[in-house]
Amino acid sequence: MRTRIKICGLTRTEDLRAAVDAGADAIGLVFYAKSPRYVTPEAAAALCSAVPPFVSIVGLFVNAAPEQVAEVVRAAPVSILQFHGDESIEQCMASAALANRPFLRAIRIGPDTQAADLLEYDAQYRAASAVSGGSGGKFAGLLLDALVEGYGGGGKVFDWSLIPKELAPRVVLSGGLSVQNATDAVRQVRPWAVDISSGVELHKGVKDAGKIRDFIAAVRFADATSDNAG
Repeated sequence: MRTRIKICGLTRTEDLRAAVDAGADAIGLVFYAKSPRYVTPEAAAALCSAVPPFVSIVGLFVNAAPEQVAEVVRAAPVSILQFHGDESIEQCMASAALANRPFLRAIRIGPDTQAADLLEYDAQYRAASAVSGGSGGKFAGLLLDALVEGYGGGGKVFDWSLIPKELAPRVVLSGGLSVQNATDAVRQVRPWAVDISSGVELHKGVKDAGKIRDFIAAVRFADATSDNAG
């Protein structure tokens, strides 16, 4: 299995190109105005023009109204939505349906989170998507992140052992990933994808091309050696 890799929080064309050149499968754009990685829809459209075919563009939203999400999608060719706030299932479905895009739901894992909770979240979102027929707003999966003050970009690791083995192959693992722990994270969890932002930055909103390359290499090393890792 090849772990998919998303580099999130891109704000500059040179960083986007560095991510793509290093082999990223997806890039993430933050449409949350309080984030230091925020990009306007107009800036996002300019960044997206540098994205080649077969690289996914993920738009991250925090408690945005469905109309706001749809407006962003009209301005920039976002291919998948990521809801990272306090949105309910109904709000996620409504935004995704109006924007006519599939979506990821970020779950922030705190000290009280149990493995059974993650299975229940996944089941609830999949059931809601099935009831809607998946029309225009299909649930694509959970993104697991650490609970921190504020929303996203906290750079904190949570207890990976909480992730049920049966759920791991379809989740996106995030939260405190870095060049140093990427190989262990992929070997231990075996997620569908990994998502990194602050772990490959010089400072907030500005990426380090070398760290991006090293992170992707660490993930690929895990993929290549996991079968022999015991």
